[in-house]
Amino acid sequence: MKNKVFVFAFINLILLFFVSHLFAQSEQIKDEIKKYSSNLPFSFPELSVPSFPENEFNVIDFGAVGDGITNNTKIFREVIDSCFNSGGGKIIVPAGIWLTGPVMLKSNINLHLERGALIQFTKNFDDYPLVETTYEGQGQYRCISPVYGLNLQNIAITGEGVIDGAGGAWRPVKRSKLTDSQWHELVSSGGVVDKSGNTWWPSEQAMNGASELEKLRLKGKLTKEDYMTVRDFLRPVMINLVSCKNILLDGVTFQNSPAWNIHPLMCNNLIVRNINVRNPWYSQNGDGIDIESCKNVILYNSSFDVGDDAICIKSGKNEFGRKRGIPTENLIVTNCIVYHGHGGFTIGSEMSGGVKNVKVNNCNFIGTDVGLRFKSTRGRGGGVEDIYINNIYMQDIATSAVNFNLYYGGKALTEEKSAEEHSKNQKEIAADETTPDFRNLYLDSIYCKGAKDAVVLQGLPEMPLQNIELKNLVMTAEKGISMFDVDGVKINDSQIYTTGSPVFNINQAKNVLISKIHFKKDLPVFMRLNGGKTSNIEIQGTGLSSEDQIQFGDNIKRNVLKIKK
Repeated sequence: MKNKVFVFAFINLILLFFVSHLFAQSEQIKDEIKKYSSNLPFSFPELSVPSFPENEFNVIDFGAVGDGITNNTKIFREVIDSCFNSGGGKIIVPAGIWLTGPVMLKSNINLHLERGALIQFTKNFDDYPLVETTYEGQGQYRCISPVYGLNLQNIAITGEGVIDGAGGAWRPVKRSKLTDSQWHELVSSGGVVDKSGNTWWPSEQAMNGASELEKLRLKGKLTKEDYMTVRDFLRPVMINLVSCKNILLDGVTFQNSPAWNIHPLMCNNLIVRNINVRNPWYSQNGDGIDIESCKNVILYNSSFDVGDDAICIKSGKNEFGRKRGIPTENLIVTNCIVYHGHGGFTIGSEMSGGVKNVKVNNCNFIGTDVGLRFKSTRGRGGGVEDIYINNIYMQDIATSAVNFNLYYGGKALTEEKSAEEHSKNQKEIAADETTPDFRNLYLDSIYCKGAKDAVVLQGLPEMPLQNIELKNLVMTAEKGISMFDVDGVKINDSQIYTTGSPVFNINQAKNVLISKIHFKKDLPVFMRLNGGKTSNIEIQGTGLSSEDQIQFGDNIKRNVLKIKK
């Protein structure tokens, strides 16, 4: 009898410890969110931290084998069903290599990867049936994501393990991004190479997929059967959570995705903390996290090293996005590091449903193509507004530390035309619902050591960038700050040190105030002015007392500029 009492007490003690640990962790997350969401310039709700019943389900107990050879797809499905049917709880994936096909989450489940656990998704395309979803801002059929959740509540992916999407089996690879030996090894592994010899594809169907889809679209609305003819081309995002609520991603490494890595779509109450996101630097569409049409989101204490944009904010593309009409709003990004990516933090280009109320703070971008990237183009529509960014630290940026580009053409900025080239001979057209609108953006304390351009602000003739404030910039770059089609720009209390001149290149801009700028005084040109619409440009407190270091274009009247000590 005494032994039974002892065992019962011991079990209760363990349960009490477990519950206390979960409560403490939940309180820690709440405290962190409260800290990071204090003193925001917009209203941010109190987020709910997902909680789960005490039930535990270990995949080993269901017969799973972590040898990297045994396919555990059915086992994972059985574990998830058992957990869900029991009211929810934690699914434990212990150390091992757990080969599986798609994992379809259900509500009230915490998929927990212990240290040493690697969930390795299969390379067999037949394991990934087509589902109706959204990719790159458009509705379409795609292969189901390795981790998929639809209309769920109270879900989490936690732990210290790794989720690997087997992306190398899906992605095309450009020859220019590999060494000769790497290219030879890739080609020898199978797949096909296009006629130009420049790109490897996993199959002929994948290689011809884009052109075949275009032909099919000419016939009208596509069916699922139409998409099946190009299935190999329809590579999935790795983590796809659609219309879900109360989500926690915590501690896990997400890597090697077929397309985008993590894609929360139309979700509410999303907490992302302490994650690592990795993709090869050459991975096509290898984004880190794409937060699309989501509300009430916080992302913090995480790192990214990827092949495309790292932290991306979206809300749908063109008419599809405008008709859906769900903006991404109430978003905090803080304490994150990006080691490689096309953009460190990016808004667009699929932003047709709008983006508003965003705070980005205390992030490092090291070696990215662009640091802060804002992109759209004619046809998108939608508005981006009330964006607040401060305390950003960048180094060795390949192109622009800060870049606004409303002529985005679908390429990396390293492959794009320069802002000056885009602006040549651009004609103003009538603005309508398809015209993107960026306004009310505030950047404070932005540091960059090494870039091609410090800042590029490029709006549209019919819709200039409006109300942009930059202050406390400290930047060293080849070129300074360029503005094309802007209205209402303030830049003050900043240090802009360039290897060439001018420090400011202003074209078709109005209502621009530049004050208290430190720069290399021996530069022959401080500012170049061009454009017949340029007006009301004012310089204050820069040490300029005359127009000796101002270069006026042929179509510029000198009275557009005021210089004050």
